[in-house]
This record gives sequence, C-alpha cells and structure tokens, in this order.
Amino acid sequence: MAVKIARNGDVELAYETFGAAGGEPLLLIMGLGQQMLLWPDAFCTALADAGFHVARFDNRDSGLSTSFAGPADSAGAQPWWRALLGGGAPAYSTVDFVEDGLAVMDALGWASAHLAGASMGSVIAQATAVLHPQRVRSLTAMMTMPASSSVAALRHLRFGPILTMIGRRYTPDREGQVQRLVDIFRLVASPDGGFDEPWAREVAERSHDRRPFDPAAERRQLAAGRASKLTIDVSRIGVPTLIVYGENDPMVRPSGPKALLRQVPGARLVTYPHMGHNLPPHVWAPLVEQMSAQVRLGT
Repeated sequence: MAVKIARNGDVELAYETFGAAGGEPLLLIMGLGQQMLLWPDAFCTALADAGFHVARFDNRDSGLSTSFAGPADSAGAQPWWRALLGGGAPAYSTVDFVEDGLAVMDALGWASAHLAGASMGSVIAQATAVLHPQRVRSLTAMMTMPASSSVAALRHLRFGPILTMIGRRYTPDREGQVQRLVDIFRLVASPDGGFDEPWAREVAERSHDRRPFDPAAERRQLAAGRASKLTIDVSRIGVPTLIVYGENDPMVRPSGPKALLRQVPGARLVTYPHMGHNLPPHVWAPLVEQMSAQVRLGT
C-alpha cells in the first residue's frame, strides 16, 4: 500500500490506510521505539473488513517519519535510566505526539476518530482524549496504564526485558540489527503464546530497511513522556473506553490496566490468555469484535 505524508509543522509523519474511506475512522498509535508495522497487516485488514477506515502511522523519530537524530540532542545521548526518571531536556513532548496524531487525522479529513493505542501509544491516545475530547469518538488502550509522568507510575512496569536487551550486543550490519529486533519482539511476547518467528523476522527486516533501529531515538521518545510536566486527568475521559491486557504481559503488571479501569468512568477491561506485550493472531478476531462494540456504544 502507498505510504502518504501528513505534516505537523516541520515534522513529517508517514502513514498508511486500510479499508474504504466511508468506514468508521480509526487511528492506530504505536508504542515506544517501534514502527507502524507492529500493527500487523492482517489485523488492520480484519478491522477494515469489520467496517473501519484504518490509519496507522510512524510516530516522530521512528520509521519513515521525521528523525530528531543529531549530536546536539542531549536527550538522545542520555542513558536509559535518566530518560526513564524524567531527566534531561527532551527534544519534544507528549503534546507533540498528540498533535502528530491529529495531523494525520487532518490529512485524512477526519474531524474525529476512534483511537487505539498500544503501550506508549495508549498514553498518547489517553492524552488526546483529555486534551481534545471533540476529536475522539472512542478509546481502546492496549498494554496500558494511566497516563502519568510521575515516578510512582513506574510501579506498574516490569523491567526484566529492558535489562535483558541492555546487556546484549549485536553486530552493526543488517543481519545483526534484524536479529536485535527479532529478539525484542520475542522478549515482549507471551512465553507460552506460540511466538511467530517468521512474522517477527519479516517485520524486523521491513522495519530495518525503512529505518534501522535507533536506541537514541527510543530514549528521546521515552524522555518526551517521562520529563513532561503535563498532568493528564484520565477521569476526564468521556468516551467509551476499552482497556485490553495480555495476561502474560512481560512489561506491564496487572496493576496498570486495573488502575486505568478505576479512573476512567464507564471503562471496560478485557484480558486475553497467552497474550504478551504484543498482538498475537489468536486475539485479533475477539479484539476486532470488542472494538466494533465501541462504535455501537459511541452512537
């Protein structure tokens, strides 16, 4: 499918669409350090077949969207722990991520849309629903916890996969960097979910050829959210909200989605066995049905 470009000021945002233009508009927002390809093609097609007009896009500093790489970027040079604790001067902010998503919607002519976010993308979706409620029809928050830049929010996270990847070294050639991505995908998947290595390798290869994995970009994205002084009161979310959690998520503790469930009025929580911090094929059909139900709740 053709990659198109939306613009938020000087920032270019690469996006793709699935489905008929007359369908229910649905914006998919990806998480930390990953490209839009992590929304599986077949999942996007299933959403389109269910009546959605689907758009997925590369966040700034990932994929084919604008890169903020540069020697003067102190946020990119700082270590993981400092970015995680909110140190340094970020190159951009959570508000910028929100405005990027709105720019993609504007490029598509969408006055409002259903939003679905994964991991960091779910935080961006929550912030959009609070800051721009008129632009959001419903919210699906996957692999998630309440949007917050406080250190206390870190209690909802597990750091094992991060520490594992920090300790690994890979050759700088294509083979080594593709293997790095495959290993990341494996680490965040459910250990008993039947990891699909052929799919992971295909996506890793496509991702690398679009833009090689950049740990500094990942740290810049992390710093943007963690250093933000923006307060997102998720109790102000007033649209139908679906919270999706994998019961074997190695990154987010069950306390994360439960905390969001308590804070968002009328929110629903669904959990799936054998699902980790990813979207394995066995959850696609039931998840599409749940997301379709969001449309019915919002009308």
